[in-house]
Amino acid sequence: MTADPDSRPLLSVVIPVLDEEEALPELRERLLAQLGEIDGETEVVYVDDGSSDGSAALIESWIEQGDRAVLIALSRNFGMEIAMSAGLDEAAGRHVVLMHADLQDPPELIPQMLTAAREGADVVYARRIGREESRMKRALATAFYRLMERLARVPYQGQAGDFRLMSRRVVDDIRRMPERRRFLRGMVAWVGYEQVPIEYQRAGRVQGRGASYRDLFRLALEAFASFSDVPLSLVGYAGVATSLLSALAGFVLLVLAIVGVVTTSGYIWVLIAVLFLSGVQLMSVGVLGRYLARVHEEALQRPLYLVDRVVRPR
Repeated sequence: MTADPDSRPLLSVVIPVLDEEEALPELRERLLAQLGEIDGETEVVYVDDGSSDGSAALIESWIEQGDRAVLIALSRNFGMEIAMSAGLDEAAGRHVVLMHADLQDPPELIPQMLTAAREGADVVYARRIGREESRMKRALATAFYRLMERLARVPYQGQAGDFRLMSRRVVDDIRRMPERRRFLRGMVAWVGYEQVPIEYQRAGRVQGRGASYRDLFRLALEAFASFSDVPLSLVGYAGVATSLLSALAGFVLLVLAIVGVVTTSGYIWVLIAVLFLSGVQLMSVGVLGRYLARVHEEALQRPLYLVDRVVRPR
């Protein structure tokens, strides 16, 4: 049964949490200061993604003290994308903000986002114009966004992360998408409607455990597999190019042997050709396997996540 739009809170803020106990008090203070300036009912949905510290207990104590918030404690660590999806399933607001708990997403932008939404935007996404992060991380992020711009089948939004405001119809559209391996910022861009950016300088991480390079690499692979078939096309092109190069090399080697220019054994050329072709084949199998793994996981039809407990205001 669909809830009456007038009975919904004006705004829900969804925050995935993983070992953020030290950052949460400052986040709460800054967030409540901004929500207090909004003329309308608001709520905060914290999703604990299997934290090993006291993050969940801290949030639960705030709810007992009277915070208008909900804690969704997942049964284990399912990953950032799944935790955000769990929060979207719980959020009841007419507008929903997604943000991280590490204070790199400034809560002070939320009123500006809401103003843009009231002017007609369905999605207001925060686009980074600078990052207080390591040179390596900035370089990798820039390379990823440039590749997405050229390869993905979704509108390019610049260096925009998960920090964004969405209208209720966008949230409902996202919730109807059945895929298990998720790249939410790409899914939101794919939905369409009116999407507008606001720009900000991204702060460095203050506390908490950030995503490892391994996690970021996996997320990049999911993004490419979800929104681009270019890797599959490249495999085909590589196969054609390899076949042509091998044929040309064989023809040249034959001509050189006939005219007496080549005096070394031809086995070395055969070995090089075999190694080259084997490398291309292994690369092709790896790319195909990545897509087949996605098909296999979708076919299993397991739940997207499991909830250990839900804590709501009394």
